[in-house]
Amino acid sequence: MNSVQRFFRRYILSMIGIIFLFLGINIALFFAVMVIGSMSGSGTSLSVRDLSDGVVWQDSAWTADNAALSILRENDAWAMLLDENGNVVWQQDLPEDLPRSYTSADIASFSRWYLDSYPVKIWAREDGSLMVAGLQPRTLVKFYYSLEWPYIEVMAGGIAAVFLCNLFLIIFLILRNTRKVEKAMTPILQGIQDLSRGKPRHLEEQGELAEISRGLNRAADYMSRKDNTRAEWIRGVSHDIRTPLSIVLGYASELEENDVLPQEARKQAGIIRLESEKMKRLIDDLNLTTKLEYALQPVQVKNVDLAETGRLAAGEALNSGLPQQYEITFSEARPGRSLPFSGDSSLLLRMLDNLIRNSVIHNPQGCRIILSAGEEDGYYLYTVSDDGIGLSPALLAALNQGQDISSTRNCGGKLEHGLGLKLVRQIVRAHQGKIQFSDTVPHGLTVKVFLPIKS
Repeated sequence: MNSVQRFFRRYILSMIGIIFLFLGINIALFFAVMVIGSMSGSGTSLSVRDLSDGVVWQDSAWTADNAALSILRENDAWAMLLDENGNVVWQQDLPEDLPRSYTSADIASFSRWYLDSYPVKIWAREDGSLMVAGLQPRTLVKFYYSLEWPYIEVMAGGIAAVFLCNLFLIIFLILRNTRKVEKAMTPILQGIQDLSRGKPRHLEEQGELAEISRGLNRAADYMSRKDNTRAEWIRGVSHDIRTPLSIVLGYASELEENDVLPQEARKQAGIIRLESEKMKRLIDDLNLTTKLEYALQPVQVKNVDLAETGRLAAGEALNSGLPQQYEITFSEARPGRSLPFSGDSSLLLRMLDNLIRNSVIHNPQGCRIILSAGEEDGYYLYTVSDDGIGLSPALLAALNQGQDISSTRNCGGKLEHGLGLKLVRQIVRAHQGKIQFSDTVPHGLTVKVFLPIKS
């Protein structure tokens, strides 16, 4: 799964999370309103039973004790006691506009609803009488519903179905819109990624995002023209410099070997030759890295023995006039066994040569260089290590992160270009390999090149 797909997956999950968060918050608010509403009442509840217990027949009359009267005062209520015939036989603060006698129909009506505008509560006593307690209007709301059970079932199922349908509809619309956005944005995001890697990509200039695609196409065209111009310029300069540089190298070599010249003049000619060779190598590196970067030189894949290529690299380093302060050895993990690989032998040889020269350049006081070839964890492995001064932790970290080093400083304080290591990385990448830089114990630099073993 690439980064574009991960982006849209996180987008979809976040939208679904927002939906459930929205539902959760609304449910929580609903219950919070219910709790707050229940707490906003007077905090007291009129108990008709307790009131009825406080009204007794005493001394040939109905009387209420202090507890019953206290209940009525706390609730600002009135009360009346009806006998079996519906007549009021006792009352306390009964409003003047209410009747003093009630039929069975009246009692059935106000027991479930209101008595005029007064909400009432009733309690049937054991002696057959009925205690009625009334509250002030707008104090208590009474509802009475009578619904058939099938209707309740249909209503509950319908509410659940509507809720689920709405939920699925919202999710469907989010996924549908996300898919449309993904379809429109994926080529653009992929184009930006390709552009950041230096691989221009032409996008279709249509739809609502056509202007963005058009801008990316213009940027890609500009980068292509710029890169082509730079590549052509480098090739032209390399070609124009190669011929006069060869002449300088030839004359410098003749002057250096001319016994007639004074020793100082021959020494100066040798310096000219060495610096010209360094310039020639710099031009070759620049030309080759440009060709590899812009795919101007395809990799010539052939069957190669990596062990033999390693021996060749070590031999060429020795035969190229390696100063006496350097010692180079080649070792094999399994001597005599070939390491068959499909690759470009000239590029692999150039890669090893650059790594060896990197150890030479950064250790002018001399060092021991070990080049080895073997296998490790399903890869062919080249290891080039030295016991020189090594590199700083910052440079090691930058190299292992794949950053290009424009220049490094050797022991003599001179700046050396970083094209050699960049070229090594490009050759490794062209062979689908990987490279690793680390310190040599106790000091020095170790470079490991892993090349895939292809069955």
